[in-house]
Parts: sequence; structure tokens; C-alpha cells
Amino acid sequence: MNQKQRDISTVIIVNKGNQRTKTIQIRTKHLGRLKHYALGIFGIIVLLSVSIVYLRSQNNRAEEEKKQLLSQLNALKGTMPAAATEQKRASSAQAYVQDIEGKLQKINDYLKKRGLKGFSNKAVGGNGNAEAAKLTDSETYSLYDEYLDRLVHTVAFTPMGYPRISSLTSFFGYRSDPFNSAHAEFHPGIDFKGNKGDEARCTANGRVESAGWYGGYGNCVRIAHANNFETLYGHLSRITVKVGQEVTVGQKVGEIGSTGHSTGNHLHYEVRKDGKAINPIKFLTLNN
Repeated sequence: MNQKQRDISTVIIVNKGNQRTKTIQIRTKHLGRLKHYALGIFGIIVLLSVSIVYLRSQNNRAEEEKKQLLSQLNALKGTMPAAATEQKRASSAQAYVQDIEGKLQKINDYLKKRGLKGFSNKAVGGNGNAEAAKLTDSETYSLYDEYLDRLVHTVAFTPMGYPRISSLTSFFGYRSDPFNSAHAEFHPGIDFKGNKGDEARCTANGRVESAGWYGGYGNCVRIAHANNFETLYGHLSRITVKVGQEVTVGQKVGEIGSTGHSTGNHLHYEVRKDGKAINPIKFLTLNN
């Protein structure tokens, strides 16, 4: 059916340079909605800007928490020798050990909130059991020193924070297949918005297990970490690390792209435990 004449408006565009004009015919109802369209676009821009600011603040907060956690652990280690010189003061030594245990419990709570297995100090000493009572102060300090060494190592090698600061475009779990909206697929990670060439950074110390084409992930880097953790960075346009290379937290591993099973430039990020994908959201901040 032809559109009625009264439903069509003609917009005349005048070019002052050559005095030529152009006309465009559009539906009259759209002219009245221009303000609504403009407000809608402005609202989307504001929402995206707020999301980016929020994610950036969350990342800064996570980094600060991580620094405080590592600082606290190192501070505990640093006080060991000084405390060991006061072995004659048994009551003070016991109070010192109890203070350490309290701080370790707080660290354990942080880790458990993030879905990580906490640390047990039953075999460390100084926890009131029969075996601990047989230990000298020097032996107790030595055991705690070794224990804190392991704890610092585990925190450094556990994925934490953002591989890239930007808004999320897709989350962990089932979603519509971006290539066929009629079907659902399981998305084993989260996607970060980005432009081609933006940096992707590893989230923990580890060793590069693979760096190259990896099926639907396209150009992909997989990094193995302590405690059977693994992180994956997919759809990269360029890879900047090699298999077998030791990497540290925050190090660049590649550049964002749209290789493999992808509809546009973005970073696909996964965290795996014992080979099984788990939700990376809980690893973005210690407070999750």
C-alpha cells in the first residue's frame, strides 16, 4: 500500500557554495521524534561513560587491595627476625603468634570470598595443639616464615584483577549465539570492549602454555599459574609472548583483535581451575 501524502515531509538541503539544493522525503512522525532520538543517543553515551569510569575505579580498588595484601604479608615476614630475638619473653612470643594467626585468618577470609581455597595453619605451630606445645619459639617462627613464603607465592600466582580496563560486553554463562540468535551457547569467560591493538595483560605470574591459533579463540594465549589455575586471552590480533616464557602480573601478552569465532574487536578472558572454566568475575576484586 502506498504511503499517504500527508504522512511524508520534504526536507530541503541548501548548499550555499553552489546554490544547489537537495530534497529528502521522510515520514512526518520521525520529525517530531528527533528530540527523543537525540536524548536516547545522549543517554546511551552517558551510560557507557559511567560504566567505563566505574570499571576503572573497580580496577584501581582491586589493585590497591592486592598491594595492601602483599604489603601485609611482607610486613609479617619482615618482623620475624626482630621477634625471634625476644625468645625469653614467652608471653610476648605467644601473643605475637596469635597476632599472626589473626591476620592470616583475615587473608583466608579474603581468599574464600573469591572462591579460592583457604590456607590451613594446623601444621604451622603455635595454634594450641599438643604438637605445637613441644616447639621452641625459634622453631615456631621458622615454620611461620616458611608458611608466609608459600602464602606470598600463592597470592602472586593467583589470577586477580583486570586483563584490560574497559566495559564488559559479554558475561560468563549461557547466552544467544552471536552468529545465530536462534541458538544458545555457553560462554566460558567474559569479554572486554576494546579496539584493535589495545594491550591485553596477564593477571598473575605464570608460564605460557600455548601462544598461537586455538580454534574458535583465534590467536590465543594460555598461561598456567600455581594451584592448577590457568588464564586464557582470546581473539588477539597480535601475540607478544612465546610458549615456555615466564610472565609476571601486568605484563603485556598480546593485542586485542577479532580473530577466530568473533564478530568484532574485543578481548575474551577466561579463568580455569583444574581445566574447568569458572566465572572470572569473582577474581576481579578481593571483595567478591
